[in-house]
Amino acid sequence: MANNKSAKKRIKIAERNRLINKSYKSTVRTLTKKTLENCEKYKNAPNEENKNLVTKSLNRAFSLIDKAVKKNVLHKNTGANKKSKINNFVKNTLTIK
Repeated sequence: MANNKSAKKRIKIAERNRLINKSYKSTVRTLTKKTLENCEKYKNAPNEENKNLVTKSLNRAFSLIDKAVKKNVLHKNTGANKKSKINNFVKNTLTIK
């Protein structure tokens, strides 16, 4: 355990930031999974409603990844890789007929 006041404060701040970062990363994973699930729904029943679900979930995932990169939760290249992976999957799903 830290002995001086500033070290104790840094420990508290680091813990707070760790929890915030954890929630961002968890939400990115969740939104990625939801986007992929919506793609599967669209594959099984290609209609306009399912297509809208895919695009909405894609936009939400992209938005959150961009926010995580902006706040230095994710490295910019990691964010770009995640967005690219999701986008390629969605593109392949929407173009298959």
